[in-house]
Amino acid sequence: MFNQLKKAYLLLANGRMFEGKSIGSKGTTIGEIVFATAMTGYQETLTDPSYYGQIVTQTFPLIGNYGTNSIDVESNNTYLNGYIVRELCELPSNFRCENTLGEFLEKQNVVGIADIDTRCLTRIIREHGVMNGMITTEEIKDIDKALEQINAFTIKDAVKTVSCKEKSYHKVENATKEVVLFDFGYKYNILRKLNNLGCNVTVVPYNTTAEEVKAMNPDGIMLSNGPGDPAENIEVIENLKDIIKLQIPIFGICLGHQLMALANNAKTHKLKYGHRGANQPVIDLKVDRTYVTSQNHGYAVESDSIDSTVGTVSHINANDKTCEGVSYFNTKAFTVQFHPEACGGPLDTSYLFDRFINLMDGKEV
Repeated sequence: MFNQLKKAYLLLANGRMFEGKSIGSKGTTIGEIVFATAMTGYQETLTDPSYYGQIVTQTFPLIGNYGTNSIDVESNNTYLNGYIVRELCELPSNFRCENTLGEFLEKQNVVGIADIDTRCLTRIIREHGVMNGMITTEEIKDIDKALEQINAFTIKDAVKTVSCKEKSYHKVENATKEVVLFDFGYKYNILRKLNNLGCNVTVVPYNTTAEEVKAMNPDGIMLSNGPGDPAENIEVIENLKDIIKLQIPIFGICLGHQLMALANNAKTHKLKYGHRGANQPVIDLKVDRTYVTSQNHGYAVESDSIDSTVGTVSHINANDKTCEGVSYFNTKAFTVQFHPEACGGPLDTSYLFDRFINLMDGKEV
């Protein structure tokens, strides 16, 4: 709920100020401001580790109308640095509702702001690119000092921070496959999907070595989503080069897609404002079909940097034609930039998990 109508302020790195109402915790937070275009799935957004260090703006004007619950989470924490909405629903209506969104934000210690012009904010980001910003419930008396703090903020050690510290085993009855899931900031629904398809899953830390993977003797390897600049993960990239040599089937999602490309000497670059939302169109070049996908990323693989003897672009974004997937020739692997496991989100591309099962069975995909 609103903090007793307490004022909150949003200050952008370019000096633009917005005044609104405080939601969630009181205090001050700084992060990289991004926008997400999904109409639903806000609880999944709030608990997605890929938003580490970022302040998320929901472009849909009314958020919180079905409340929150203890089931629809994608991790055991919130990793974003702040939350921005146009209107926060304080009287949700849903039979699964356990708490309001405002109560959830308070419990998770998330500093947020409501009642600002999110359309204006989104247009600023689209025109000028993602930028840092500050949300505070305190009056900003020294703008220059605040701007100095805002501009000094950077997202560092993102994967290292959100990844698990120890491996864990998730077993299901009548399992037919053993899969190693690298936790770069994985969403719970990746694990659920694999378990539902008859896979026992070992979730491992980001820096698990090729030797350790080989000792587990898995049927397949899943490279998860995660936050931050993919090129920052030098240790992981070098490790993946050795993992590729094991010739174990690999499926990569989002950051896993980017890291796999970097391990094969391709390049990545930062997008102006990224792709975030549950309504992103992607073309599967193999079948010439456009799918609606859920996405959350600020970087993309450079299509022209992929060695044609190593792999080929399999999917592209229908809007800006950026790389959305790669199929590899040098190993049994394919990766996608979007989220086929998305929940909440479209289910159009869940067939990719079946493709991974087929790959582990030695079938052509």
